[in-house]
Order: sequence, then C-alpha cells, then structure tokens
Amino acid sequence: MVREEIIKVLVVDDSAFMRKLIQEFLSEDPSIAVVGTARNGQDAIAKIRLLKPHVVTMDVEMPVMSGLEALKIIMKDHPLPVIMLSSTTVQGAENAFLAMDYGAVDFIAKPSGTISLDLHKVKKELVEKVIHASSAKISMMKHVKKKKPENKIYTEKVTVDADSKYVGARAPKNSLVLIGTSTGGPRALQEVLSALPKQLKAPVVVVQHMPPGFTKSLAARLNQLSELTIKEAEQGDVLKNGHVYIAPGDYHMTLSQSSTEITIRLDQSPPRNGHRPSVDVLFESAAQLNIKKIAVIMTGMGADGSKGLVHLHHHHDVTSIAESKETCVVYGMPKAAAATGFISYVDPLPQIAGRIAKLAEG
Repeated sequence: MVREEIIKVLVVDDSAFMRKLIQEFLSEDPSIAVVGTARNGQDAIAKIRLLKPHVVTMDVEMPVMSGLEALKIIMKDHPLPVIMLSSTTVQGAENAFLAMDYGAVDFIAKPSGTISLDLHKVKKELVEKVIHASSAKISMMKHVKKKKPENKIYTEKVTVDADSKYVGARAPKNSLVLIGTSTGGPRALQEVLSALPKQLKAPVVVVQHMPPGFTKSLAARLNQLSELTIKEAEQGDVLKNGHVYIAPGDYHMTLSQSSTEITIRLDQSPPRNGHRPSVDVLFESAAQLNIKKIAVIMTGMGADGSKGLVHLHHHHDVTSIAESKETCVVYGMPKAAAATGFISYVDPLPQIAGRIAKLAEG
C-alpha cells in the first residue's frame, strides 16, 4: 500500500558518491522526497531526531558508528522502517540477517561492493522497497526469540537415523508443504520453521525472494534454530519428510514426481513478475503432483503466489493458509492471495506452524 503523503527518506552512507546516487534514484519517484543524508550511524541518529523521516536507507559498513550499531539504537529510541544496503559477500549476507534480527524491514544487496558504480541495477528494487517500507508495521519487526533445538547434529550433509519413521528418500509422504514469502520473510520463516516438529509428516519447500548467495546463509541460520533439517535446495534433491528446501536466489524451483520420489529441479528461465525464484512457478509445478498440498503465503510485497494458488486449487487436493494482516510486516502477498477466494485459513503468524502440523497429520 502506497502512502498518500510524500515519503520522507534519510539516506545514510559514508560514501558521498553513493549518497548522491541513492538520492538521485529515489528523487526521480514523485512519491519520495529525500529530506537529508548522513555519513555514519551517529550522524544518522542526529538527523532522524531533526528531520523525522518515514524511511531510512542505511549502509552497513561505516566509520564512527556502523549501520548495525545505529540500527539497534534507532529501533530502541526512534523505531521506523530501515532498509539496509549490504555487500554480496558471505559477511555481507550475515550482516543483512543480523540487521533483520535487530529490526530492519528489508535489505538490498549492492551489486559490486561498498561503492557500486553499477547501483542502477537495483534502482527499481530500491524505489519499490522504500515505498513498501513506508507502510510496513514496525511493531512486527520485534526480535524473534531464537530457539535452539537440543541434540541436533549441525552438519551440511545431515546423517539420518536409520530407525527414523519419517525421513529417507522413500519415506511415505502424507503431504507437501509449500511456503512463499518476501519482505519480512526471514523473521516469519524463523518463527514458523522453529515451531514445526521434527517428525513432520511432510517435506517443506520454500520460496523466499532473496538475491543469490543470501539464501544459503538463510538456510544455514534457520537450520541452527529448527528441529527440521533446512538447506538451500540443489538440483536433483529428493524430498524427505522433516526436511526444508529453500530455493536458491536467482533460480526458479520446480518439482517433478516419479512413482516413488518427488525431485527438485532448478532453472534460470525468465523471472516471473520480476521474481526469480517465483512462488507462482513453484506452485504451478506442484499442482501436477499426486500428493496432498498445504500452500502457505506469508508477509511480502507484491502478488507473487496468487496466480499459482489459483492453479493449485484447479487441480484440487490443496489446503491454503494466508498470514493475517495483523502480523504481516507488509500485507501484500497474503492480501493478493486472499483476493483469489481460494484461501482456506487466515492465521496470525504464531498459529501457522500449528496449522501446518495439524494438516500434515490429517
């Protein structure tokens, strides 16, 4: 939802060149006014008090006070939507997730490091995220308590207990869980996946809008916090109950079925409505599978997933869940899904895991 008033933005970056570029990009949109700039976190906090912006864009790495340090103070003393600009390195990904832990609404990956001469590549994304951030629910960005499951073996290649009833390539699958999310998604996924039981009688496949390189870090973080086994999906992965597969950034994820297995396929066919991976693409491929499906749409901007949801329901044997407006950081994707008329349940975020577990048992 776009605000009726002009969106006042504060741009924070230690590079004068980057401040100028970001300001120019944002100022081209008539709904946005850049009311000031700041060169470090300390400067940003002072400017926020003075200028009272609606949204802040914040670089991560800055002298005097970093973006992460400033973000913690801002969310405590002057909570407002903050979009972080991060590098695409492994450390950049870790910083982006830390920022979301601290309360940032979203992040944008700089295409080529701290000073990105090619920032124009993310110009459209930057403008869209600022507009949507202006109506984000800051109260929903509170820190999610991390739950560390007991006795979990933290390895990339997880060893499977031979006596386990619900895991293994050929384990009987009652259901398949399909989850789509975007802005606010990492926090929502953390809450849902950490609450699902280890013996979940279903595999879970996830599309989270995120750039390349970040989905692997997301999967690793979530794996540490859940009793389920969570990984970035790879070509040819065979779905197993109690396992979660997150689509890698810049790849569509589809599913194919043989007599005994459901297998993941990855491709780089054109983006769907600007997204790759796309929830619609995943849902449409899942519609062809002969298995009960539980489709979940959570917080995010846009309408990805709604067309795929219609496709799923035309092939029957699907129950769908939309996150309620009250708990969404951005009520875009769930709203579009609800508008199709094919949503079975509308649940606040804390109730979604329980709903999934119950449906998977049925």
